Amino acid sequence: MLEGRITSLEEKFSHQDYLLDQLNKIVAAQQMVIDELKKDVLELKISQTNGQNQNNRTVKDDIPPHY
Repeated sequence: MLEGRITSLEEKFSHQDYLLDQLNKIVAAQQMVIDELKKDVLELKISQTNGQNQNNRTVKDDIPPHY
């Protein structure tokens, strides 16, 4: 009886350990994506700022006339 309970707890622990490892991998992958997106946004901000300084254009200037 006690041995069965211990075995059951070990199985649950192993399953939880596996799930924790999988979740950790997912979070790490998401963080890499977030870091890449932050870098892209920063580059867009810099290019937008540089573009405005060169010819004083804004995003609204790029809207087609039918809007």
